[in-house]
Amino acid sequence: MSLEKAIARLNHEPQVLEPGHVWLAGAGPGDPGLLTLDVLSALAQAEALVHDALVSPEIVAVAEQAEKFFVGKRGGRLSIPQDEINALLVKLAREGRKVVRLKGGHPFVFGRGAEEALVLTRENIPWRALSGVTSAFGGLTSAGIPATVRGVNGAIILATGFAAVSDDRPDWAALARTGQPLVIYMGLTHMEETVAELLAGGLPTDTPAALVENASLPQERTVTATLGTLVETAARENVVSPALIVVGGIVAVRAELLGEA
Repeated sequence: MSLEKAIARLNHEPQVLEPGHVWLAGAGPGDPGLLTLDVLSALAQAEALVHDALVSPEIVAVAEQAEKFFVGKRGGRLSIPQDEINALLVKLAREGRKVVRLKGGHPFVFGRGAEEALVLTRENIPWRALSGVTSAFGGLTSAGIPATVRGVNGAIILATGFAAVSDDRPDWAALARTGQPLVIYMGLTHMEETVAELLAGGLPTDTPAALVENASLPQERTVTATLGTLVETAARENVVSPALIVVGGIVAVRAELLGEA
């Protein structure tokens, strides 16, 4: 059966993106194969595409008919303030455009999608959120690290490592005491402090750890270490953003799954 016939058998009727509406869509971690049908439909209908830095060019190119607005944020680099992005979405919608706000991963998982949705709600602009494969689970799967393993973990924690000091900075010591695996987004900049706090919280230095760089993309790279050697390993291997930090027993399962044990 062809792909076209397989999709047709789903009897999927995509919703229509109306003029003056904004759809907050998740592009997944990068591999075009992880796009949902709803997001693909949104890209085909968009007249204005407001997209992040972590959305792959191949996915952006799907919306060939749309005017493109790049609003990417990258750690340590000059980027467009969130207030300006919010204002742009409002402006484009009020111009009567069909607007798609495309984010890497899932729009409501460390993507500021909720902030943008609140602004749209307050401005009486109709919006809809379209799920995407969050980078944590897409990245783990691509790297061969299972998110859960019976007998290893009964939970998994997603956290942001970007904030040095803020109200939403995780209590790393408290998270360490749960004993559950951590998947840390945007954690390279403050990794040394994060690791120190996890160790202070009681995680052993030999806790398995990994760095997944460019998850799901052709240039993806996974570097394994322990919590105690993670910082020096990242420096030695020149790991760069975007990269997920994974800490916990699920990392140790990877070697056996890939036949490396």
